[in-house]
Amino acid sequence: MTAPQKPKSKFPKQRRLLRHADFERVYKQGRRHFAAHMTVFYLRRSLGEGDGRQGLRVGFTVGRVLGGSVQRNRMKRRLREAVRLSGFPPEVSADVVINPKRSLFAADFAEVRDQVARAFQIIEKAAKSV
Repeated sequence: MTAPQKPKSKFPKQRRLLRHADFERVYKQGRRHFAAHMTVFYLRRSLGEGDGRQGLRVGFTVGRVLGGSVQRNRMKRRLREAVRLSGFPPEVSADVVINPKRSLFAADFAEVRDQVARAFQIIEKAAKSV
């Protein structure tokens, strides 16, 4: 007999940045935060923008220069999990794009999670100051 499965926490679709136009807007109009293993771009959203929902929407871009599809997909999975575990600040309405650096592939997961959490703190602080 197998142990009962606990409910799996997901990365909900309404928290994902999916459209190319949204990515472009974040790159062109947003601000940047540099960390050791990633660059985080973010742009505060007003209530009328996007799908009208509050909260953080996160997207990932991993260029081909960082490796083959296996390495790139692994980086995205690690980042997605770090974001999921860091939680989404509910009072911040912003779009975020995370670009990993090559060093992310070999980095300790706890360090990646700390950098994502720190980036979210900076985004939250920037959103409150405006």
